[in-house]
Amino acid sequence: MSVLARSVGNAFRNKVRTAAVVAVLAVAIGLALAMLVANQAVTGKVAELNASVGTVLTVNPAGGQGFEGGGEPLTAAQEATAAAVPNVTSVVGTKALRLRNAAEAAAETASGRTGQGGPGGQTATSVTTSLTAAVDAGTLGNRNQAASGASGSGTAGSTQAAPSFSLPVTATGIGAEVDSTGKALQLTQGTGLGDYTAASTGALLGTTLATKNGLGVGSTFTIKDQTFTVKGLFDAGTAFGNNALYVTLPTAQTLAALPGELSTMIVTVNSMENVDAAKTALQAALGSDKADVTQGQRNLQTAVSSLDSVKNISFIAFAAALATAGLIILLIMVMLVRERRREIGVLKAIGAPNRTIGLQFVLEALVLVAMGSVVGAAIASFASGGIASALISSSSSTTAATGQRGGPGGFPGGQGGAFGGASQLLTSVTASASPEIIATGIAAVFGVAIIGALVPALLTARIRPIEVLRGE
Repeated sequence: MSVLARSVGNAFRNKVRTAAVVAVLAVAIGLALAMLVANQAVTGKVAELNASVGTVLTVNPAGGQGFEGGGEPLTAAQEATAAAVPNVTSVVGTKALRLRNAAEAAAETASGRTGQGGPGGQTATSVTTSLTAAVDAGTLGNRNQAASGASGSGTAGSTQAAPSFSLPVTATGIGAEVDSTGKALQLTQGTGLGDYTAASTGALLGTTLATKNGLGVGSTFTIKDQTFTVKGLFDAGTAFGNNALYVTLPTAQTLAALPGELSTMIVTVNSMENVDAAKTALQAALGSDKADVTQGQRNLQTAVSSLDSVKNISFIAFAAALATAGLIILLIMVMLVRERRREIGVLKAIGAPNRTIGLQFVLEALVLVAMGSVVGAAIASFASGGIASALISSSSSTTAATGQRGGPGGFPGGQGGAFGGASQLLTSVTASASPEIIATGIAAVFGVAIIGALVPALLTARIRPIEVLRGE
């Protein structure tokens, strides 16, 4: 009988014990593999955050942000200046505007109301659309409307409460640097806008805005009496962020009748190490009286550091689970060597070398580990996602508590928009038990198992046949 056949037979000699050993090994191996998968997921997320969040600078007009404040608007010439700053890899210029429902704006005009349409000085003569906002004004919206000076028409000396109004829809023009495959704008349906360098009639809608208006990919709506077609839908992760739409930058500038004007610029730096230097150079190139340069997500560096700690913890847990599996193998094989002293003595008496006897025990251990690995891999596939989520929950909570709020429009650079989902990036860690990771983990398990089995295998060399047979 071959050594391999004898090893497999010995592994199943006591079926109850074999089942118990495989079950214990499966738990240890499954935990080790799940921790390895979680470690890889967190490692990938840290790299993604460093690339897509930690290296981003936001440029707003000096003294203004979104629809608030004052100052002079940014221009295409300033965008070119920013792109020429050392260590800057890309500059995304955007133009934001507010859209009012055409029917509601007409009703306000007919009734003589002077509604502002919300904070930021946006009047009823702003750009109109056939879309209805997906977010109700509620108490806060109506309170802001009243605070902005809205008043109804009435006779002298009469008092009339400020009427309810609907929130505007935020429209943002984006450039060619952002497409349907980018990390910033995650499409759930459809495609990108296509030609970002020219005015077009395509638009990307937030999912709640599309649902509110009964629109889908291929549906049409109007802005300023011009028909637009829905090219895709995105999910910004918040109700406010999804009450928005995106068009090409030239289209937004045309709708606003402000060619060459930008609302904000998103500047990407080539590495985190160069962010501070690039920020200083960018501010100097644009002028402190013309633009404000901020690193809007700088506070996320704390969260990234927390994720680094989670990565280290998951690796330590992987090593501990791996060592546990090795210890289990060691104890089981020591017990088997003691139980089979007579069998080992007989084999040595008939001339079996220590190498052959030791190999038999190593192969028997590998058979047990192989069965445990199959069950453990299945456990890891189901448990790795939950373990990864549990490991990052504290980091996500910290980020949610300290994350910077976006501008009122929810356009790029703000957490509320589709472009600024930094905390959404943190909470979107996906642990995928890929074949490569599982194979790497199982290879490590087999390596530890061989080491654990070699120790009792070497004990066989100390067994003297004459002592064993005399005891019989």
